Amino acid sequence: MDNMRDESWPMVLDEVTGALETLIAALDKIDDSAVLLHEVCEQVIRAVPGVDEASITLITDGVPTTTATTSEAAAALDRDQYLVGDGPCLQAARTGAMVRVSIADAAERWPVFAKDSAKAGFGSFLSAPLVVSDTHAGAVNCYSTRDHGFAELDEKLLDLYTTAATAALRTYNRYQHAHETAEHLRTALSSRAVIDQAKGILMPLRRIPADEAFTLLVEQSQRENVKLRDLAARFVAHATGVTPTT
Repeated sequence: MDNMRDESWPMVLDEVTGALETLIAALDKIDDSAVLLHEVCEQVIRAVPGVDEASITLITDGVPTTTATTSEAAAALDRDQYLVGDGPCLQAARTGAMVRVSIADAAERWPVFAKDSAKAGFGSFLSAPLVVSDTHAGAVNCYSTRDHGFAELDEKLLDLYTTAATAALRTYNRYQHAHETAEHLRTALSSRAVIDQAKGILMPLRRIPADEAFTLLVEQSQRENVKLRDLAARFVAHATGVTPTT
């Protein structure tokens, strides 16, 4: 499989393409990042020959966690690495480079991880860096039951898949951020509108300018320990008999 001219190359490339198409289709249907990350795990098994189980490690504020996995066995081996602070998935996440290792090599570098991997029936490991957002870096972790289950071709296929998956997930995260920002703006504009409405009612009642009306509303909200927007909405509803829409 190390020979890039191997006749199986077109077939496995088709599998990568199909896996990416499935992931991209999921982006249009799924509004949950955890579900999307699980889809990445499912599709990497399709994209890379020899992958029996997969997981995703994300590091937040220096703390690694497994955010998606195809099996508890893979998640348990991830946790082995987190406990000692090293292993193929953590190296890939920290260095930004692909890590490919057999169980024999792992036994020298990470004996506990290798021992538990052997007990779980895994003999080869392949991890690729994954950057989901500006604050979440991690790795896609592949586990094979074969002792030498991964070759150079598998690295190239995983790199191709994770590069495209990273771009898709970052686009999704930017969309989510834009959506949240729009919602915050909508809420802010709605709050501003009802506060201005309350000020407009209070000004002629008290014969005071706008800044004094606003000060009175702020002081009342502090005394009652309620949000200014909620106080303004209550005041408008009491004065007009109509509850402001949110």
